[in-house]
Amino acid sequence: MKHEAVEKNIGLLAFFMVIAVSVGGLTQIVPLFFQDVTNKPVEGMKPRTALELEGRDIYIREGCVGCHSQMIRPFRAETERYGHYSVAGESVWDHPFLWGSKRTGPDLARVGGRYSDDWHRAHLYNPRNVVPESKMPSYPWLVENKLDGKDTAKKMEVLRTLGTPYTDADIAGARDAVKGKTEMDAIVAYLQGLGTIIKSKR
Repeated sequence: MKHEAVEKNIGLLAFFMVIAVSVGGLTQIVPLFFQDVTNKPVEGMKPRTALELEGRDIYIREGCVGCHSQMIRPFRAETERYGHYSVAGESVWDHPFLWGSKRTGPDLARVGGRYSDDWHRAHLYNPRNVVPESKMPSYPWLVENKLDGKDTAKKMEVLRTLGTPYTDADIAGARDAVKGKTEMDAIVAYLQGLGTIIKSKR
């Protein structure tokens, strides 16, 4: 069969494309489901606290994932700047994953503990106060918006059905854990928890 005949026959071309993608998927993706390293949490990892979980939702709502990745690739330039490369076991309880695909700002996979809470608060309130050349928008409303926690327990229950090991006590205490806290408190707690399970030297 000539290559030209395949290109001119759309049905035949589509058939061969489906075959190629299927074979590629079977050989590259399916084996990952059977490897412990891709579906088991990193040793010592704990589920996010109620406050961190609310902070993660604020991170998503404000579109932070559009400019910040949370995936350090195993390249020297990245590990020297950001720390240990990301491993699959760090993300097994993340739904959805926030790996990102664009870096207008730096990768945040290992930002936890790198800066103080006060630095994060100042940076989120007005980034140019701490990084004059920053392109990041300001988020002053995070200081004023309070959390009521009415849906936090429900979120934790859903995550438990997806495999996150929340206990009944975690879920029962979720509302009280976040009630009265600000959105700024929540997002700072989330950022401070990122990447702290794997220790690495910068």
